[in-house]
Formats: sequence, C-alpha cells, structure tokens
Amino acid sequence: MSGHHPTSELEHPVARWLDSRLPIISAMKAQFIDFPTPKNLNYFWTFGGILMLMLVVQIISGVVLAMHYTPHVDRAFESVEMIMRDVNYGWLIRYIHANGASMFFVAVYIHLARGLYYGSYKAPREVLWGIGVIILILMMAIAFMGYVLPWGQMSFWGATVITNLFSAIPLVGAPIVEWLWGGFAVGNPTLNRFFSLHYLLPFVLAGLVFLHVWALHVPGNNNPTGVPVKTPKDAIPFHPYYTVKDGFAIVCFIIFFAFWVFYAPNYLGHADNYIPANPLVTPAHIVPEWYLLPFYAILRAIPSKLGGVIAMFAALIVLFFLPWLDTSRVRSGAFRPMFKVFFWIFVAACIGLGYLGAQPAEGIYIVFARILTIYYFAHFLVVLPLLGIFETPRPLPNSISEAVLKGQGGSATVPAGAASAPEKRG
Repeated sequence: MSGHHPTSELEHPVARWLDSRLPIISAMKAQFIDFPTPKNLNYFWTFGGILMLMLVVQIISGVVLAMHYTPHVDRAFESVEMIMRDVNYGWLIRYIHANGASMFFVAVYIHLARGLYYGSYKAPREVLWGIGVIILILMMAIAFMGYVLPWGQMSFWGATVITNLFSAIPLVGAPIVEWLWGGFAVGNPTLNRFFSLHYLLPFVLAGLVFLHVWALHVPGNNNPTGVPVKTPKDAIPFHPYYTVKDGFAIVCFIIFFAFWVFYAPNYLGHADNYIPANPLVTPAHIVPEWYLLPFYAILRAIPSKLGGVIAMFAALIVLFFLPWLDTSRVRSGAFRPMFKVFFWIFVAACIGLGYLGAQPAEGIYIVFARILTIYYFAHFLVVLPLLGIFETPRPLPNSISEAVLKGQGGSATVPAGAASAPEKRG
C-alpha cells in the first residue's frame, strides 16, 4: 500500500526499531488509523468491515470442521453427523459455518447494492470494482462446493445438475465435466475435488480481499454524494470515528447472525439435504442455496441448455462492464431521480428472480422468469446507457462539508477538531 508515517512518530523504542527495518506498523497506522475518510459515510459503508469479519469466521470454522470431516462418499454424511454429536461444540461450529455462508451473502449483496446505487464502480474505481466482481464469482463457486460436502440428497443432485451444465459448451464441455467428476459420473473423486477446492480457495479469496482493500486505498472511499474530497474539512481519520461506527454495526450484525445460529439453524437449508445421498432416488425439486437462486432462475428461463449457461454467466460478467455502461456523469443515485426508480425496479427484479428460482420450472413461473431476465440485462445494457443521455440530475453540492450541513447524503455531525484530517489520499 502506498505511503507510511515516519518511524520517528512511533513512541515505543521497540516499535521504532522494528519499523525502521520492516515498516509494517507505520504502514498500518497510515492506512487503517490515520487514513482520511469522507465524513458523510452512512451505515451502508460498514458492510465492507462486516464482510472481512465473516471471511475470518468462515475460514476459522472451516479449518476446524476439516479436521473432523471425511471426504468419502461412504463416510461424508456420517462424519457431518459425528461432528454434530460427538465433537465438543461441533454443532455450534457447523451451524456457524453453514449459516455464516448465508450471512456472508446477505452482507455482500447489500455491499453490492450500495455500490450500484452510489456509483462506486465509476472512475477512478474501475479496478476496485472488477476485483469485487471476481470476489463475488469466487464466493459463489466456494459456496457451491461447500454445499456438496455434506453429501445429502440435495448435495449429490445439485452437483450432478450444475456440473452437467458445462457439457453444453461446444468442444471442451465434455472434458471439463469429466475433470470435475474425476470419472464418468458424480462420485468419490468429485467429492474429493470439491473438498480440496473448498478448503483452498478461501485463502485465494483472502488474497483478493487484500487487493480489493489496496485498490480502495488508492483513490479513497466513495461517499453518498459522489463528490470527491476537496479540502481537509471533507475528511476525518478512519480511527476512531469509523472504527467505532463499524464496530457498532458489526455487533448488530453478529446479533442478527446469532439469531439464525441459535434459533433457526436449519431454516436456510433444504430438508432433502438431511437425507443421505442416493443416486437412485431423484428429489422432486432440485434447487441450490437461496443466494444462488436468482442466477438459477436465469439459467432455467432460457429454453436452450447452452443459452441458459451463457445467460447465467453473462449475468455476472456484465457487472465487469458496468463502469463503462453507465454513461451518466453523476456518480451518486441520490441526485438522479430517474435512476432511483429504475434501481428499485432492478432490486425488485432480482428478488423476484430469487423467488422464481425456488419454484418448479413450469407454467407461469417460467414466463415471469423470462420477463425478469430480460429486464435484468436491459437494466445494464439499455437503461443505464440511455439514462446518461436523457436524465436531468439534481444539482450536486460543492463539497462534502456543504452536503453534510445541508443534510444531503450526510451521516452524522462531525466532532470538533475532526476536520483537521490530512487531505492527502492514500
């Protein structure tokens, strides 16, 4: 990360000695304590910190579970039950990990929606946004592989259906499916592959998160107005103002998380996954976890198998091009009246796709899924480019401080003296 405070500013002699040889302390101080942050960030900006917490929770709980899990088709289901019953606090660790995946996606979808609404993908944050999209795709892959590991009915048949999709790709499809399976059907080699990747890829994800934070600290944070920091009065140090604010939000999120762990630990799972996998019995309705349902609905909305696969992946890939598809010069949706309407229609369409993904692929459900799929892509490819041409935004404030004083996208009153934060961006 760029820049660090001089070693001479450190008070403890041991810290000065270490920092003169490895300037990690001063770099952390510059990037995570003194880092100048817009003073009008609202609570939607706390979900970045929540996501980092959830990543740590998932990695730690996952490592502990891996110590007791047996990746074999004859033992996997039994080993999960053994963890629940015989391992000290195994039930708690498993419920934390299973529900933690859902909480991870709750936070990442809110984080993504905030970025879409406030234009956090626009220049100079294109690389930051692109890394975030890669993180989202990798999260989905990790979550899918984790869903297979209990080796219940939905695990087995979900793996069978989803991996079979790659067979629709011309020329290379069949070899990809055989590699994923480790043979000619979903079986023990498949489970071993998924277990290995599910265990290792979260550490790759952690590396991408580091790059994501690094890319954030180059241009600095976006803010609800979309107006950049222009004077020292527009920014405050990250600590203690946002560490306290983020800490409060994290505590509230942990309480929400704990409700699911202790009072509804199995509610977000599928009942069929508490039945051992049986290749001879097909479940009445095969569905992925709730956080993948919108993309599953898009997949099934297309009559062609290959077309459905292309549409499903295109629904994620289109996010990469969002910085160039949105032609408006105004960053924040708070000052774009027409954009607000279409944004909430888009959110409703995504929720609708999630509902339809959980329904049978028949009748009126398919019709509505096709309508919402069309709107999903139209929002990025038609609506956003045209809004930049025809929309008349509201006047922007001259500075963040002016917006805070007028209540336009401001969050809270800034304590006296906080305005003396340095103007220099990381």
